[in-house]
Amino acid sequence: MLIDPQSSSKTGRFLSLAVVIAVVLLGTLGAHWIFRKSTLEAWNRIWSAVTGSNQNIDLSQPTVVNRIQQLHRLETVQYTMDKIVSGEKNSPLLPDFLAGDRLLLMVHGEVVAGIDFGNLQGDDVTVKRKQVWLHLPDAAVFTTRLDNAKTRVYSRQTGLLVPTDPNLETQVRQEAERVLQESALADGILRTAQENARSTITSLLQALGFEKVNFH
Repeated sequence: MLIDPQSSSKTGRFLSLAVVIAVVLLGTLGAHWIFRKSTLEAWNRIWSAVTGSNQNIDLSQPTVVNRIQQLHRLETVQYTMDKIVSGEKNSPLLPDFLAGDRLLLMVHGEVVAGIDFGNLQGDDVTVKRKQVWLHLPDAAVFTTRLDNAKTRVYSRQTGLLVPTDPNLETQVRQEAERVLQESALADGILRTAQENARSTITSLLQALGFEKVNFH
């Protein structure tokens, strides 16, 4: 089959033109996309600068010391605990997606217990030669607190018709502290604190030269 050189030349020029047009179109679309993206990013930065709020914490006010108290506490046990706590508020008339407010909090906290020697009386200690008879005060929970660095809001669902309640998280945190303390008490934290206190005091008194330490 014979091929017309002129026709072949026209086809080549057509293909070359098509390739050029395609490259130009792609370049134009790419430039348009880049320009649009950069424009949107610029507008987003401007909008954030206009509507955004800067956090400023003022620490210049003086600190007022209300009370200084001498402590005689021996901390003997610490429970570290994790728990998921939820809190919610509902409307008696409207469904939750309109007027409900629900918070799910992942809690990390600790409960510390021990012996307060401020409750020790004079007749609670008897020393005879190298023996000691000691009546320890009952163990007590000293502190229950949440670790704010590890406690976080897992989810928050607020209805369409109500604002977010700023007090709900505070109430859930307070309830979480109460639940952590109850769980530690149920697990026997006071018994463990009392046993650890006896062990610690025995080691201390024996290091001071006493041969026998008796608890009653």
